[in-house]
Amino acid sequence: MKKILGEIYRYLKNPTNHEDKNKNFSYRMKNFFTILIISLLTGVLISPIFALIGELGFINLENHAMEEIMKNYTKLELFLFAVIMAPIGEELFFRAPITAFKKAKAFKIGFYVFALLFGFIHITNFEMTQNVILLSPILVAPQILIGGYLGFIRVRFGLIWSIALHASYNSILMAISLIPNLLS
Repeated sequence: MKKILGEIYRYLKNPTNHEDKNKNFSYRMKNFFTILIISLLTGVLISPIFALIGELGFINLENHAMEEIMKNYTKLELFLFAVIMAPIGEELFFRAPITAFKKAKAFKIGFYVFALLFGFIHITNFEMTQNVILLSPILVAPQILIGGYLGFIRVRFGLIWSIALHASYNSILMAISLIPNLLS
């Protein structure tokens, strides 16, 4: 994991439009699952900041859009949206275009812009208040980082891999969020 983490870190500092030439499926699956674990750990490591922000009363985390969505849709509808529709739509919009930038500087700018847009689009999950706007870089930091990880795997392995990573990430988060409902 340390090797891939270092590779991702170096890549995010200086993204390039170069596909990984190693087409070996087991190599790609190993990297895929390592990046999935890194993505999940990123959320776990950042989540105490959200708890602190909520505890200090800066924002009401119970007004998060997912709370409302989980009340109004069936588990199947939630699954279809979060694990199939959102990953396909978001990857087509935010990751598919990045390899169209052929010049190094344009690619780097495009990569960062799409990662930031992906992150900041998720601010709509919160009820818009002055504090939400002020804290938005912190509130969407996990999505910005995940956008970088998704961009990394998209460039290295292809669009289908970023869709699969996004879907896997969302499916694990969905499973975790549904556990309390299953226990009650």
